[in-house]
Amino acid sequence: MKAYIEERAVEIANFIISSNATVRETAKKFGISKSTVHKDVTERLLKINPGLAGEARRVLEINKSERHIRGGLATKEKYLSLTNSNINTTKMHLNN
Repeated sequence: MKAYIEERAVEIANFIISSNATVRETAKKFGISKSTVHKDVTERLLKINPGLAGEARRVLEINKSERHIRGGLATKEKYLSLTNSNINTTKMHLNN
């Protein structure tokens, strides 16, 4: 395995662990795909540093188990924002 890939896998794991990052956040931060994040943590890192791989996997598993909650909160925020936007637009029209 190439050295830069090994370094990236370790860097990714450290980022995930230190910031409780999701796969999506990690992929965005490192400019790689979500698939590459998974492969780095589950396959490559396991060969390089199994302990670190296990820690990163635990964080990712917790994030995975909570994703439905984050999705629901994001949807709620979206509709609250739309409602507030509609209220403000209505107020502007009434004031003119």
